[in-house]
Amino acid sequence: MPSILIVEDDCDLARITARFLEESGFAVSVAPSAEAAYDELTHAAFDCLVVDVNLPGDDGFALCRHLRSRSGVPVLFASARVEPDARVRALEEGGDVYLPKPFGLKELLAQVQALLRRSGGMMGHGGSTSDAAAGQTIERGRFCLDVAAGRLLKDGTEVALSPREYQLAAFLMRHAGEAVSRDALLAEVWGAFAEVEAQTVAVHMSWLRAKLEDDPAHPAYFKTVRGQGYRFDAGESTAS
Repeated sequence: MPSILIVEDDCDLARITARFLEESGFAVSVAPSAEAAYDELTHAAFDCLVVDVNLPGDDGFALCRHLRSRSGVPVLFASARVEPDARVRALEEGGDVYLPKPFGLKELLAQVQALLRRSGGMMGHGGSTSDAAAGQTIERGRFCLDVAAGRLLKDGTEVALSPREYQLAAFLMRHAGEAVSRDALLAEVWGAFAEVEAQTVAVHMSWLRAKLEDDPAHPAYFKTVRGQGYRFDAGESTAS
């Protein structure tokens, strides 16, 4: 299930928006300030952020700027500030979409779905909105990612994974063939401001390989890319 963090200090609007997105198939968390959002992002990863510009303390621009130094998670700005300079700055700070208030909830949903499709649909927890809604699966060689059920199968048999192991495997599978750095995995799987050691990724990769590789000491699928990070390959070639 895709996860959304709403950063909005208008409690009524945040509640209405959260309820609508939950009914549309999302897991939703709400932060009333940028500081609260930093705390949320320390403990969890999200697939998309919906951010108001005018916030107490750090504004939405500052939040996006800090986030962009660590994560590429999509950011949708929703703000009553309609002047052109605000739109330009939103893009300059790393925002993906600027939606002026008042906005229709269906338009917000459409924008979020479009962002998830463009980003690959999963930064940390689930699959794309279209995948989840349709119950689709993603097949990579001997592995099948059941997005809707949140499970991973190897040769047709489900492998029991912890939530973090599943998230790590799913992220790498969605970026098959790409070398992903440890820092990127920490940001997108553990949370953009997670206070964990980089070695945490190596430990979880070791656990993942023990469950998914035929020969964990010589991984054929979840590989280490020396000096870069990790890569998922669907084939059975020897480890890099």
